[in-house]
Amino acid sequence: MSLWRATYGGASKMRIEVIGLEPPCKKCNELLENAKAAVADSGIEAEVVKLWVLSEEVREKYGLPLSPALAIDGVLVAQGKVYSVERITSLLKG
Repeated sequence: MSLWRATYGGASKMRIEVIGLEPPCKKCNELLENAKAAVADSGIEAEVVKLWVLSEEVREKYGLPLSPALAIDGVLVAQGKVYSVERITSLLKG
């Protein structure tokens, strides 16, 4: 179990949310692909989802984050940045 999972999550599958515009911009797509690659590289069981920044779900959970944004298990870890695969992998592994 990763340090992240032990601290913020539980025993269930990790949820990674990439929050951005619809239709997605280049940076939103890049962050989504980096998140998917990080999950594959880390071997962690996780679901990667793309959410619209103006959706009710996002606004209720996070307010109005800068796009693109990255959340791991309900914790906003990046706004207005495209994290690299390596950076996301290190967050996932703790």
